[in-house]
Amino acid sequence: GGDGLVLGMEGGGSVTDVRWHGKGDYLASLVPTAGGKAVMIHQISRGKTQCPFKKTHGQVQAVAFHPHKPFFFLATQTHVRVYHLVKQVLMKKLLSGCKWISSLDIHPTGDHVLVSSYDRRVVWFDLDLSSLPYKTLKYHSKAVRAVAFHRSYPLMASGADDGTVHVFHATVYDDLMQNPLVVPVKILRGHAVVGEVGVMALAFHPTQPWVFSGGADGKVVLYQDAF
Repeated sequence: GGDGLVLGMEGGGSVTDVRWHGKGDYLASLVPTAGGKAVMIHQISRGKTQCPFKKTHGQVQAVAFHPHKPFFFLATQTHVRVYHLVKQVLMKKLLSGCKWISSLDIHPTGDHVLVSSYDRRVVWFDLDLSSLPYKTLKYHSKAVRAVAFHRSYPLMASGADDGTVHVFHATVYDDLMQNPLVVPVKILRGHAVVGEVGVMALAFHPTQPWVFSGGADGKVVLYQDAF
């Protein structure tokens, strides 16, 4: 009954990723099978849609906006490309070492990138340091499908087909000479594995130390003050 906005996707296929820009006026959507229209960026206030990536150098797995700069992160199967949206140029290519990337998230500072993969890895990039991973974590026993940084607490999490959510303290220092500190904190078990698929999605609460997870068992679980 109320006013709303409906986006119609052309080119066929399912929408597998949706990301909002931090300022709220831009929305990126991903349809991996749509070729040159796989990635669409929608400006809500003007009702306009752009397809800025005609060539994606492989099927796109995940996308993300930089929190405060006009940069856009586009992950294909093994690489993460960082584009300048205004200049429309490729700025950097991150080499994950993964066989198949599943998702990514950007730290609130914009200087760190977290990548998960179906070959059980979670990879941390320090953009000021190198195009190679700063740290590779191998704690899950099955494919990792989701990763997330908390927006205000020094926390990160990963969810996998082993049915678990792993939570880490992830401290980023103002001193650029001091490396980030990543420490395992808690393994959360709230999902059943269905058809060999476990945790499919993660999201931290924006202000509280809580994490939500969605699983193949059809449940959304809130872990509140559990770590």
